[in-house]
Amino acid sequence: MKTSLALFSLLWCLTGTAHALELSPSEAAGKRLYREGVSASGAEVSARIGLSGTPIPAATVPCAGCHGSDGRGRPEGGVRPPDITWRRLSAPYAQQVRAGRSRPPYSESGFSHAIIEGIDPAGQGLDPAMPRFVMSSQDQSNLLAYLKRLEDDADPGVQPKALRLGTLLPSEGALAPLGDTVAAVLIGALTAINDAGGIHGRRLELEIVDPGPDAASAELALKRLSGEKGVFALISPLAPALDSRLAGLLEQAHLPLVGSVSLLGLQQDSPMIFEPLPGMSGQLQALADYAASHLNLARQKVMVVYEDSPLERTQAEGLKQHLNEQGWSDVNLRVYVAGGGLAGDVTSDPAQGVFFLGRPDDLRAMAEALQEAGQAPYLFATSAQAPGDVWNLPGVFSRRLFLAYPFVPSDWTAEGKAALASVRERSGLKGQYAVLQVDAWCSVLLVAEALRQIGRNPAREPLIKALEGLHDVKTGLTPLLGFGPGQRLGMSGAHVVTVDLQQQRFELISPYVRVNAAN
Repeated sequence: MKTSLALFSLLWCLTGTAHALELSPSEAAGKRLYREGVSASGAEVSARIGLSGTPIPAATVPCAGCHGSDGRGRPEGGVRPPDITWRRLSAPYAQQVRAGRSRPPYSESGFSHAIIEGIDPAGQGLDPAMPRFVMSSQDQSNLLAYLKRLEDDADPGVQPKALRLGTLLPSEGALAPLGDTVAAVLIGALTAINDAGGIHGRRLELEIVDPGPDAASAELALKRLSGEKGVFALISPLAPALDSRLAGLLEQAHLPLVGSVSLLGLQQDSPMIFEPLPGMSGQLQALADYAASHLNLARQKVMVVYEDSPLERTQAEGLKQHLNEQGWSDVNLRVYVAGGGLAGDVTSDPAQGVFFLGRPDDLRAMAEALQEAGQAPYLFATSAQAPGDVWNLPGVFSRRLFLAYPFVPSDWTAEGKAALASVRERSGLKGQYAVLQVDAWCSVLLVAEALRQIGRNPAREPLIKALEGLHDVKTGLTPLLGFGPGQRLGMSGAHVVTVDLQQQRFELISPYVRVNAAN
């Protein structure tokens, strides 16, 4: 896999990189006015809409809101905003604007009349939905300057025949096998799309950057993707070292991300991040809801055992808060040091239930320590925390170990299984890290569908709106996924599975347990 990644990187070096259009100060000021409705000079810009003409801040109705970041306009709510690219406005021939009505080409002064007075070059009133702006002559000049460059000012990563996506995947260290697996799925899924003709005539290409060993290196890697490498969006990155900083960095760069970053990190609350699968918090909450309703543990002593790291500590504290809010009366936190022995941490204060947040090998060590102490509480963990040799856990925990799964085999359709099998065959993958494989596959599917919807002139803002509009998406591998203007989690909750150690089989004991999404 490392060989193929190196070859992929070499091919990228040979094809070169794209950079954002360089704008003059006037054009840059006009861009901000066009996209945000804000004057770079700090001058007040307002707008009047409809018959009442009540002034409102232009920031609430920026030009890009109706005409799009590319200026081509998209029908919405019964309104059909026209194409306002300067090439179209100034075309040297009369253009029909409504049935039986036409207008001559726009001049620079005619453009000012249109945005200030709502009058086109033929002296006809523009659509009442078109705001009449109040702005300085300098702002008008800046806006016009940018409008003349608008068609050339594509978002980063957009090329005539290609669209570049990016991801952060480790190639060294403990997470390298996970990074290789996700890279293989992404490359395989994107190759399948490209072999079928791409999307609107563009190939989807992938830039992979290693996030490095810590938060500082991961932040630099993200800045490379958002700056030097010029990617359009991120897809399924694995960079848990960024933790809560990720959202702010993405918002600063206005860089959308599709991928379940909270599978290995904190649940994010950002308009830039769309997570197909529930993260660790949502899965643990689903386990807790099941434990309360089916095992009557809410009134019993329970323990949340977590590895001594900032991430696990935050997850553990969040789980305890959730349990307390749901009426659990005796919840205790226990921290342990990875590889440092668990017996003293979990056996000195017996509990009826233990929620585990840590490494798979440590879950096995904890189970063995509990058995040696003569204890057999119910154990709860996400599937990502279950050891690969789960059948070797002490037999006393048969059907007392409960795991949360974002999906189970019964969620898989024949079409979904075939699609993932094809990607696995292309990439030489088997079933390792199945949750990450499915997340990467779903992320590609969602990005591809959103790109198909926004048409031949992709831009980040329409991509975000298209992702928000995806509802009840059938992935063939998961329950239905969907987002919304205030919803960035494709699904929230988990299936609950118990482990029969004697029969060596997993048993689905609860249909999908849904919990309230946090974002």
